[in-house]
Amino acid sequence: MTKKYDLVVIGAGTAAMTAAMRVRAAGWQVAVIDFRPFGGTCALRGCDPKKMLIGGADAFDHARRMRDRGVAGDLHIDWPKLMAFKRTFTDPVPNKMEDRYKSRGIDTYHGKVQFIGKNRLQLAGTPVEAEHILIASGAEPVKLNIPGEEHLLDNEGFLALEALPSRIVLVGGGYIAAEFSHLAARAGAKVTVLQRGDRMLKAFDADLVDWLMESFTALGIEVRTKTTVLGIEKTASGYRVASSNDGKQSTIEADLVVHAGGRAPDFDSLDLAAGGVDTEGGRLKLNEYLQSISNSSVYAAGDAARMGPPLTPVSSHDAKVVAANLLNGNQQKPNYQGVPSVAFTIPPIAAVGLTEALAREQGTKFRMRSQKTPTWFTARQQAEPVYGFKVLVDEDTDHILGAHLVGPHVDEVINIFALAIRHGLTAEDLKTTMFAYPTGASDIGSML
Repeated sequence: MTKKYDLVVIGAGTAAMTAAMRVRAAGWQVAVIDFRPFGGTCALRGCDPKKMLIGGADAFDHARRMRDRGVAGDLHIDWPKLMAFKRTFTDPVPNKMEDRYKSRGIDTYHGKVQFIGKNRLQLAGTPVEAEHILIASGAEPVKLNIPGEEHLLDNEGFLALEALPSRIVLVGGGYIAAEFSHLAARAGAKVTVLQRGDRMLKAFDADLVDWLMESFTALGIEVRTKTTVLGIEKTASGYRVASSNDGKQSTIEADLVVHAGGRAPDFDSLDLAAGGVDTEGGRLKLNEYLQSISNSSVYAAGDAARMGPPLTPVSSHDAKVVAANLLNGNQQKPNYQGVPSVAFTIPPIAAVGLTEALAREQGTKFRMRSQKTPTWFTARQQAEPVYGFKVLVDEDTDHILGAHLVGPHVDEVINIFALAIRHGLTAEDLKTTMFAYPTGASDIGSML
């Protein structure tokens, strides 16, 4: 017998939880399905476990920087114990999430799901009819289409390593490469980053990335830019990675090769065509309400929607928009103004709003302050030599256009600039705010 639901959510991460709970609270019959453990990428395979590991590395690094400044003794990172600490968070998540769904009367399914019609799905072998369907299935590592690609370890595998290999190669130069390389190098690994582009962290301001690269050099991380990976070969002792740079080929031996080449939605197993859900260039074709253009019963949120930055707060925001549109008709549109982004290197790098390059491309009239500031108290107190900022302000309105920060505490301070951009606060508003001192936020007035 075919089961019927008002809403079926594909995926069990942040977007799925947010939308399912809101719609269920309105009395809808809801089901959630995922072929992975419930919790999603952020809680289980991404930002949260990564930040727990980075927390240990940050504590170690701070102590190292303070050596001969009042902190004594030799410290090191105990990788198995650090990983065990991470598991104290991640291991309970799936059961907690599933129990939370069930306590609200939401049905849960484990396994693959396929469309078998515009309003029909096969959930782990069970046929169901759904008035509405939300695709919140997240993202998977992109296919790199290189020989030996099957030897690559993805982010999930890296975050579950019981022992850290001695020689690690990361293929790619974005968030994953930057964060994992800082973590692994501080834990004692020899790390090499192979990046096809001309620099790492393309999503961040080029000047600030250049300042951050000093920390890569200090850690002994070798970053090879403008380098194309040609293939990965399994050897008796590990792996051999072949690459090309400026027409010159070379190889590097490694114990582990990590996929850091980006992530994208993977819809192959859903059989979207059977549901009349159109895609273009690997992305769902959606309207401004996050609704499928070709099948009005289907919505998408988060990484599966790819309408906003691929960040956890965006997933939650999208889900709230979708839930409101399901309950009240299409009235809400997502608003991605002032979404901050952070790469949790040590120190972190953060950004929100326009880059200098984009502001100039748009012909925007702006004033800019940019300075490398290792002598400021915030940097000196942390014994951290990498600290700096770039802030763009609209010349006519005094509104913050963009903020780009690198150094201690910037993962928190960037939120003040995000608040200003999203809610129309001016530079004068921030300059006349009294922040607690001495804190990272108390530097904001001097950045403007």
